[in-house]
Amino acid sequence: MGTRVAAMVARPAENHTSLPPKDWRTVEERKIDDWLPVTASRNGKWWYSAFHNVTAMVGAGVLTLPYAMSELGWGPGVAVMTLSWMMTLYTLWQMVEMHEMVPGKRFDRYHELGQYAFGETLGLWIVVPQQLVVEISLDIVYMITGGKSLKKFHDLVCDGRCKDIKLSYFIMIFASAQFVISQLPNFDSIATISLAAALMSICYSTIAWGASVDKGKADDVDYSLRASTTSGMVFDFLGGLGQMAFSFSGHNVVLEIQASIPSTEETPSKKPMWKGVIVAYTIVLLCYFPVAFVGYWAFGNSVDDNILITLNTPKWLIAAANMMVVVHVIGSYQVYAMPVFDMMEMVLVRKMRFSPGWKLRLVSRSLFVAFTMFVGITFPFFGGLIGFFGGLAFAPTTYFLPCIIWLTVYKPRVFSLSWCANWFCIVGGVLLMVLGPIGGLRQIIMEAKTYQFYS
Repeated sequence: MGTRVAAMVARPAENHTSLPPKDWRTVEERKIDDWLPVTASRNGKWWYSAFHNVTAMVGAGVLTLPYAMSELGWGPGVAVMTLSWMMTLYTLWQMVEMHEMVPGKRFDRYHELGQYAFGETLGLWIVVPQQLVVEISLDIVYMITGGKSLKKFHDLVCDGRCKDIKLSYFIMIFASAQFVISQLPNFDSIATISLAAALMSICYSTIAWGASVDKGKADDVDYSLRASTTSGMVFDFLGGLGQMAFSFSGHNVVLEIQASIPSTEETPSKKPMWKGVIVAYTIVLLCYFPVAFVGYWAFGNSVDDNILITLNTPKWLIAAANMMVVVHVIGSYQVYAMPVFDMMEMVLVRKMRFSPGWKLRLVSRSLFVAFTMFVGITFPFFGGLIGFFGGLAFAPTTYFLPCIIWLTVYKPRVFSLSWCANWFCIVGGVLLMVLGPIGGLRQIIMEAKTYQFYS
């Protein structure tokens, strides 16, 4: 299979015909594809790619980076941050390139790319479980983040004058917005929301590091590792690795985003898509590194797992930043939910033979939002969730699965630059996958000891 794929990928451009490839789909299949969220619209622009990717990546993760730095320390923290940015930019480039590597074929979904590389059944089982874990767990974390940020906004504005309200109710308030917005049909329809979310992420990231600079270095700042025991240091270090992995998790929706961009033989979708990715990753660089390093510089190992919680003054600015987080995670939730909606509706319509329509969409998507709300209310272990899921699922789909697919398809010469780069990412990603969840799971257990359900 690999030889056949490599031959197809390497096919010279002059073999392409000027005529569009024949569409072998039936009328019913075309009707379903025109209804499903990922393939319904191909009118996206390059800037759609930019702010969808910013919305997908810069979110809850950026606020935990100072905390991750406090678990790793200056040297390892800077090294892991820099390597993560470089490795994930490389693997994201691979996915953009592979979207249309076969003439006349677009891999609109992550699992379609996996099926092409590994076979129909094996590819499905390799990609879909991991992708679903990533996207569902992210939506749960965003549900928690939205609720916590709403509560922080409420507490800052009231300043002790209002009745204390449980976190559970704020998560419900956040979820109420998702019940409505989730009925928007596809990526193009959430473009405005995604743009607003991307702008908010830039604003609150700037507030996070700017307010830290304004506060200055604390008098008693301590840059030693958070834990006092050797075992605690090891577990914290592993949890920090998982949190770093979580911060670079946009790959799980990149093919679905690219699917919304039109493509022709003269202007393939990878050109505007890559232009948008470069802009997005530049923004990521300008958001992540200042927040991580300045936040840790200012507060050391006393920083919270959400930097905005550590920043209490000026109150009006921190309140505004928390509301910006709410707006951003509303968009982030939708960007990650859209591929899940696509999978759900594909199964319901194609396998279970339900009729496509607004009623099916209303019921299925509302059930998904209700599920993420329930889990978020029940297990709001924000930092631990990031560390656990970051290593377990985000590392494979972001750091090394694209490299494995690339090696399977293109078969670069052994010890060539491409071969070495891919194996470097694979080894690093596997280590993240194995080691990251250990620290995150320990943190969840530690927090669960004192947590009261639905408090």
